[in-house]
Amino acid sequence: MEKLEKNFDAKRQPVKRLALTGALAAGMIMMPSVVGVAPVMAQQQQQQRSDNQLSYSELIKKASSGEVRKVELDETDQTARVYLKNQKPDAPPLRVQLLNQNGELIAKLRQNKVEFGEASSANSRAAVGLLINLIWILPLVALMLLFLRRSSNASSQAMNFGKTRARFQMEAKTGIKFDDVAGIEEAKEELQEVVTFLKQPEKFTAVGARIPKGVLLVGPPGTGKTLLAKAIAGEAAVPFFSISGSEFVEMFVGVGASRVRDLFKKAKDNAPCLIFIDEIDAVGRQRGAGIGGGNDEREQTLNQLLTEMDGFEGNNGIIIIAATNRPDVLDAALLRPGRFDRQVIVDAPDRKGRLEVLKVHARNKKVDPAVSLEVIARRTPGFTGADLANLLNEAAILTARRRKEAITPLEIDDAIDRLTIGLTLNPLMDSKKKRLIAYHEIGHALLATLLPHSDPLNKVTIIPRSGGVGGFSQQILNEEVIDSGLYTRAWMKDNITMTLGGKASEVEVFGEPEVTGGASGDLKMVTNIARKMVTMYGMTDLGLVALENQNYDVFLGRDWVTRNEYSEEVAIKIDRKVREIATQCYQEARRIIRENRALVDRLVDLLVEQETIEGEQFRQIVAEYTQLPEKELAKASQ
Repeated sequence: MEKLEKNFDAKRQPVKRLALTGALAAGMIMMPSVVGVAPVMAQQQQQQRSDNQLSYSELIKKASSGEVRKVELDETDQTARVYLKNQKPDAPPLRVQLLNQNGELIAKLRQNKVEFGEASSANSRAAVGLLINLIWILPLVALMLLFLRRSSNASSQAMNFGKTRARFQMEAKTGIKFDDVAGIEEAKEELQEVVTFLKQPEKFTAVGARIPKGVLLVGPPGTGKTLLAKAIAGEAAVPFFSISGSEFVEMFVGVGASRVRDLFKKAKDNAPCLIFIDEIDAVGRQRGAGIGGGNDEREQTLNQLLTEMDGFEGNNGIIIIAATNRPDVLDAALLRPGRFDRQVIVDAPDRKGRLEVLKVHARNKKVDPAVSLEVIARRTPGFTGADLANLLNEAAILTARRRKEAITPLEIDDAIDRLTIGLTLNPLMDSKKKRLIAYHEIGHALLATLLPHSDPLNKVTIIPRSGGVGGFSQQILNEEVIDSGLYTRAWMKDNITMTLGGKASEVEVFGEPEVTGGASGDLKMVTNIARKMVTMYGMTDLGLVALENQNYDVFLGRDWVTRNEYSEEVAIKIDRKVREIATQCYQEARRIIRENRALVDRLVDLLVEQETIEGEQFRQIVAEYTQLPEKELAKASQ
């Protein structure tokens, strides 16, 4: 018995020390939680003692009388949990406070053959305490890991700051071939040679030809320069790097040059390959154009680009394709042969090209058989490939909004008007303003029909559009004139006269006091055309001298100080000639409106009633009143 008691006490000491150490650590870590939970635990323990408490002497008596069924000794808390024989199965055990030496109790339990054993609650309590601590510690650990991750990302970005940001594809997966590019056949033919160079270089090197180092795509926005680069990459099936010019330059000095070096290093490792630099004017502008001194980061980047393209070391097998719509601001050293050997002009397509573009973009759209792509191509001179794609997309949106199954000619007409003039608004109520707008637009339309050198009328309407447009008179522009830019003097004068027809109609019908400011846009157009006739085209008696440049774009540094190319005396003569041309055309417009006043009134009444008059109907009415020859009518209808 004494041996059992000694073993029992020996086992109890490490358990007590372990429990004390664990409690101390938990208390230091979670002091606020312990302070908040301690009163609650004390209250619960006091309640349990009052209900299930049994004294030490009573336990010995009950063990001697055989009423005890099982005893569990908890050395950590110095308590015993007692289960009585007459106790309900679901009843909680009775708690007894033990002494330091419990030899008598153990002897009584062994004598009466009562089941007893050691049951410590330290493990369960330690687990619960650890779980509570982890609930509070884990968010702190997660927050620390987040900060560490951000700091590591920042350090890695700092290390990779000078690395190129070009997108690399071992085999370009653009999904675009030359068959998907239409309307720019001349540019495709020149670029097809680049693909052949990459696929079959021996065909050209056998006769001493050298692979071009660079190809510069030049053209207005939306003409398909980036699309052509994608088609070249898709056709060549060689490694392809693509990057924008703005991605080279950063606020830190030297980063752009470092990225250029890294880009060409990777390109050399994967030669033969293609490098496409979009919007190269962001990094290739003329050097020395800045005002003042300082270290120009963009200039350093350009110098590095020039060195890599054609410096002391050659870049064999690397072809650079760049795109820009501002070739006038590029540095001369960048444009010379040996760097960009070819400059491919990607211009707006002609009528045949527009038709091919429309066929490409109409592949995945449901188009009614009544829609003629040829008519659309004829009605959209000056449209680029992006404009035509947007046109068909707008027509498809209108078709879906109107719950139709296919695109009809009505959606095409509305889409053209929406892109060229503006969004349709609610029609005006019948009022004085509506009739005034009708007289203004009829003045334009009538002169467009009667003047011999003017473009034929397409339609006239008084349905307002977004942007403050109360109505408009639309002509069918001469594509040959628009594409070539060869405007005749007769066409210009008739165009000025037609443009002033709206104001002339207002004056003849309502008088000078009732004239509105609706002709402000017309006057700007008249001034522009008349000034070009005087200063650029030599169509007056001032002589065959170009007095102004056609390009009025100011390049900072180069064109900072502007100067007149003529004297003050010549400037006065220019102003007089411009005013003289405008006045003559205005008087001619008023004369035509005055002589056809009855026709104007009838056309206004019809326009107010219908709100839109098509060009064919308009010309028939004019022919009835003015006896317009049949051949002129047929010519205008074409």
